[in-house]
Amino acid sequence: MRTLNDYFITSAIPDVSSASSTFVTVPDAGRIIKIFAQNKATTTGTAAITFEIDTVACTSAAISHVAGSSALKKYTVEPTALNEVLEGSILEVITNGGSSNASKMEITYVIRR
Repeated sequence: MRTLNDYFITSAIPDVSSASSTFVTVPDAGRIIKIFAQNKATTTGTAAITFEIDTVACTSAAISHVAGSSALKKYTVEPTALNEVLEGSILEVITNGGSSNASKMEITYVIRR
């Protein structure tokens, strides 16, 4: 059950199979307690997905989008450190593009005040 102190920010990687970064700005201070992700199409190969706050990598917040990942494959990670955000912090999700076949990946950050 979520508390009233949790809020959510969404982002998306337009193509997880193409090396790139996507950014979103944080509206209120807190800490990232969980990150959900899902891909939209079937891919092959393995893409490494990482998360950063103001260019600093979150601890224990990486996804290995594995070969043969089917459409709507779901992932959940829980950053264990370096997950504090301030009002105006920039969240970045990075893919190394290691998979093939174009697939959008939706990201939801759960932030607790």
